[in-house]
Order: sequence, then structure tokens, then C-alpha cells
Amino acid sequence: MSTPIIVCGAAGRMGRTLVQLVHQHPDTTLRAAVEAANHPWLGRDVGEIAGLGTVGVRVTDDYAGAVAADAVTLDFTIPAATLDHLRTAAATVAPIVIGTTGYNEAEQAELDRLAPQTRAVVASNMSVGVNVLLKLVTTAAAILGPDFDPEIVEIHHRLKVDAPSGTALALGRAVAGALGRDLRRDARYGREGVVGKRTNQEIGIMALRGGDAVGDHTVIFAGLGERLELTHRSQSRDCLARGALRAALWVVGQPVGRYSMMDVLGL
Repeated sequence: MSTPIIVCGAAGRMGRTLVQLVHQHPDTTLRAAVEAANHPWLGRDVGEIAGLGTVGVRVTDDYAGAVAADAVTLDFTIPAATLDHLRTAAATVAPIVIGTTGYNEAEQAELDRLAPQTRAVVASNMSVGVNVLLKLVTTAAAILGPDFDPEIVEIHHRLKVDAPSGTALALGRAVAGALGRDLRRDARYGREGVVGKRTNQEIGIMALRGGDAVGDHTVIFAGLGERLELTHRSQSRDCLARGALRAALWVVGQPVGRYSMMDVLGL
């Protein structure tokens, strides 16, 4: 039986990719395409926006009217919109897959409170490859131990508004957890001037922005006489969209609770 899908942010770059994949996938059906109130493309057929021709689903700003317990929401928008959608999803126990990043402390707290009230997959990066990278980084950090200095470098397109990326922070948390450190205390976001010697506890995180880079992440473990580098490169947004669709097909059959892509992939 085909799984109904609601795409939020449907007219954006990620939204259009999701609409294309949902339309093409044999096990999914596009239930609704949602955008912000007053968006210039409200009322248009989302297929025309996504380069598919007419698909019979018009862009709407009425998420509450579209949400249903049997339909999975895919949300890659902005924190305020995501939380608004999550409140509605939680009230109806509707499944939702959230790939939005850039929350402030209060927004993150609300996300953490609401997500377990419904069936929610929350991940800073839905790419299958990135989540395998998270697993490998955790294993490597635990094996290499404190004798190797961890540094994380990421690059994204020039239009990305938050830095460092949610994925870089997730990688930082993976390293910190494996080493018994606290990322909030030990992260070092960039270096400038006479900063002194690197401390043993530091976890360096550097954010680069430019061009149309979809997203590259490298975790460096620098030791004495050797260096290990683990890298994932996103060549298109398809990898994020395909991971999100995999999560949607998985979460629809799960009990109420908050899940990660690690749960989806069984890692």
C-alpha cells in the first residue's frame, strides 16, 4: 500500500527534490505540498514547480488541513516553521521526518519535548552515507583515544544561514561521546590570532562557505607521525532526500517515540 507524503517547504530547493522523488517512488504518493503563508507560488501545481508537469497537487499554506495519522510529513524548512508543524503533528500523533537545523536553545528544547509525543525521525543529516560516517567516527575516536587530536571541517553553499552545520555538530557530539568529553565545553569554533597551544580536550570545528557546495564533512584525527581522515561528500541533495524518504517509509510503522537515522538504518 502506498504511503501518503506531505512535503513542507515544497517550493524550496530541497522541497522540489523531495517532490520529485516522492512522485517517482513506487511506494509513496504525494498527499500535500505546503509552503509559508503569502508564498508567491501558493495555488500553483507543485509538479510544475518541481519540473514534473501537472501532478494534481497544489501548493497550500494549510498544513493543519493536510496532516493525518496515516501520512508522513517531510520537513526541511526553518526552525519556527518546523516547530509549528511538529506541534500539529504531535496533537494528531502523525508521523514526521525532520531534517531542519539551526535551532536556538529554546527551539531545541521545544523540539526535544514535542518529538517523543508522536512518531518522529529527527536528524541533522538524512544522508545514509553521513550516518555511516557518524558510526565510523564514533568507533575511530574510541579506538584512537586521547592521543589523536580531533578536528572537523565542513563546507556548504554560500546561502546556508547557520554555521557550523548541524552535521558538523553531530560529528562533534559523536567524537565527544566516544572520548568522554562535553562538546559544549570543549568545542573550538575557528582560531584567530595568538590562541596558544592546542589543548588536549579541544574538538575543533571549522565552517567554510562558498559557491554551490551541497555539503562536505571531514573528521581529522591527527596523531604523532600519522593522521586519519574520514570524509563524506554530498554531490547533490538527492542523498538527503533519499534518506528522508527511507525514514518516512520506516517511521510510519513504528510506535510513538523519537527516532534517529541510526534507528532507521539499524546502526
